[in-house]
This record gives sequence, structure tokens and C-alpha cells, in this order.
Amino acid sequence: MGLMEKLNLREMKAKAKLRLAGRTGNRRKVAEARTEQAEAKLLKTQDEILDTVAEMRKEYGARRR
Repeated sequence: MGLMEKLNLREMKAKAKLRLAGRTGNRRKVAEARTEQAEAKLLKTQDEILDTVAEMRKEYGARRR
């Protein structure tokens, strides 16, 4: 399982937790699930940015500082 699959799985888990907490009316769990969902999205975005940077460095021969 690759990193993107893990991040997608993490986001799906947070969505399921959000739905369950919403149905039970547990506001604390709803807030926790929203936080987990946002964190998963940020991690996915970070991974996509790092992949893009790596591609650009490879294509243009740029080095790290």
C-alpha cells in the first residue's frame, strides 16, 4: 500500500467517524473527526506538492540548497 492509499484511507476513516459521531450527537467526536479529516487533506496536499517539486527538480536539474 502506497502513501497516497494510506492518506486516502485515513481521510475515509475520518469521514466515517464524522458521520457516526453526527448521528449519535457526540459533538466532541464530531470535532475530533473534522480535525482528522482536515489533517488527512493537508498531508495529501503536502505529498502532492513534494512530488511536484521532485519532478521539477528532475526535469530542470535544480539542486537542493
